[in-house]
Amino acid sequence: MRPTQALNGGVPNPKVGHWIGDWGSFGGAKQKGIVHYGLSANRQNAMAGAAHDAVFNTFRRTKAQIFYWLPAMVAGYYVMNWATERNEYLNSKAGRAEFADSEE
Repeated sequence: MRPTQALNGGVPNPKVGHWIGDWGSFGGAKQKGIVHYGLSANRQNAMAGAAHDAVFNTFRRTKAQIFYWLPAMVAGYYVMNWATERNEYLNSKAGRAEFADSEE
């Protein structure tokens, strides 16, 4: 019994320690075996294992997604490489001589 209940003359309070049920099923049987633990916010280490988890979580997520973005990155690289080489050729002396009369 709680000290506050003792102050009430030993009369138990039905609201303390009773689970009244989920929405739609109020008044169910008292639940047993439910234990709640608490820890003060200033006793917690918020960054515990953050660096370790960041490395392995990043590896796991990259491994799961690599086939979605890697082909697009490779294709984009080859397209940009081709476009850069083509632009350099068209702006060179040989490219200007070849395409000088086809300007629109």
